[in-house]
Parts: sequence; C-alpha cells; structure tokens
Amino acid sequence: MKNLVQAIHNRDSNALARLAGENKEPDRGVNNEAERLVDILFDNLKQLFPASVSTALKDPRDEAAAKRQWIAAFAENNIRSKEQLKSGMQHARASASPFWPSPGQFIAWCKDAEFKAGGLPDTNELYDMVMEYCAHKIEYETPERYPWKSNACYWMVTKLYDLMRSLNLTDAELRKRCTEELRKMAHRIESAEEIPAPVVQIPKLHIPLSNDKGLAKIAELRAKHRLGRH
Repeated sequence: MKNLVQAIHNRDSNALARLAGENKEPDRGVNNEAERLVDILFDNLKQLFPASVSTALKDPRDEAAAKRQWIAAFAENNIRSKEQLKSGMQHARASASPFWPSPGQFIAWCKDAEFKAGGLPDTNELYDMVMEYCAHKIEYETPERYPWKSNACYWMVTKLYDLMRSLNLTDAELRKRCTEELRKMAHRIESAEEIPAPVVQIPKLHIPLSNDKGLAKIAELRAKHRLGRH
C-alpha cells in the first residue's frame, strides 16, 4: 500500500501509462509493483463486496479496466496517503451494501481522513449534525444561539439546512452536498483561513410594511440583537 501511495504521489508516468493502457513499453519494475498493490486493494474489497465477483468484476477484462480507472482516479483526486486509504477501507468495512463502490464513492470515503485532519466531522457525522439541527433548532431563538461544535460546523450546517429546504434535497443528495461542503471547508482550513464566528442575521421581513413601520421594525431588531449602526 505504501508503494501504491508513492506511485500516485509521484505521478509516475510509466506506472500510470501502463495502468491506463497508454504505453506498451514501460519500466516493468515500478509498474509491476503498483499493479500488485492495486491487486491487493481489489482483493480486499472483493472480500467486503462479494456480489461484485459475479457482477461488475465477473469478466477479467472488466476487472482490468476497473483497476486502470481506479489508479487514474486516485491520481486525479490526490488520494496519496496511507491515512486516506485506511479511511477508505474503514468506510468500506462499515458499508451495509454488498455491492462494489464506485471510484468516486471510495474516494469520498478516503477524503474523510482529510476532513478529520482539519478538525472537521466526516460526511456521516455532518449529515447527522444537519438532522440534529432540524430536530432542535426551534428550541433556540436564533441559529447563532445553537450549541455549535465549531465555527466551521455553524457555516456548513446552516448552509446545508437552507439548501435542503430550498431545493427539497433527497437523503442521497444531502449526503453528497455534505461531502462537497466538507471539501470546501477543508480547503479553507488548509489555506490557513480563519473561519469566522457565527453572525446574527437580521430576519427578512416577509410582510409588506410602510416606510415608517419598516424603519421601526429594523430599529427593534437592532436593539434586540444589540447591533450597532453602520
């Protein structure tokens, strides 16, 4: 596994070319080792997803093509550390499905290691946070008063909650959005960006008001939330 990670990290052209079927005369030593390690990864996944042996990977040619796609997908998505691959296998072992994951699904599992390194929840934990917020937000005067675990969680959960309601997201769509938001937040943290604290938002006025009543309402909201004039 270490050598597979190294091959991906170094973007070894011969190794990737052979695995992608683009070069007929590569350096045999490096390529054989990379292929061997991909074989080990697939063997482990076959044990976890037995249905694949008689379906997606029944034909050896399909399995060879799948291996080429996986190694290319790893390189394209910067899956290059032992921690990432370990995270991917942990999620694979926890999966309730007997069917082979797509490269994208396995990569999402691998990315959870990156999220953890940045002090973030993983995809499942973030999804659970959104569900928990849905169930208990009514108990708090404003979203900012909710007991957030971190500033990052506030911004991700509130955005996901708004998206879920406005777009009527399905369960699967919400989970996909969770992964996307985690990637964005992980990038911000990796870039040393300071994630701001929750900011009280002035509620939108949905009932038409006269100018005087509108100004009075705004003044009331500013006083209530202790907001100064700008």
